Amino acid sequence: MVNLPKELSYSADHEWVNAAPDAIAGATVRVGITEVASDALGEVVFVDAPQVGDTITAGEACGEIESTKSVSDLISPVSGEVVAVNEALEDNPTLVNDDTYGEGWIFEVAATEAGELMDADAYAEQNKI
Repeated sequence: MVNLPKELSYSADHEWVNAAPDAIAGATVRVGITEVASDALGEVVFVDAPQVGDTITAGEACGEIESTKSVSDLISPVSGEVVAVNEALEDNPTLVNDDTYGEGWIFEVAATEAGELMDADAYAEQNKI
């Protein structure tokens, strides 16, 4: 059974945001990839996250995640300025697999707007979970 915390918002590109879609603009939010993405990627070996100070746009690539299976674009679920990156991933990128919704977060954004996000139930339905 896939874990989809109800308090998070989800993108069609398999990223999560730790806020409801209507609470994102003006907030600082944390972003990571979903358990669905983590399972599909396999063991993550490198995370190329955006840098602090970067301006990112919802729906556009802002980094990459490399696994033993493939390299995938990291698509930002929100627009805004990156204010923090998870430096623990430099030494331990498997945190993305081991604690997807906790210590495996990737970056934080001072968000100006949300992209197209959905709740856990809609994400589960879209992905036939």
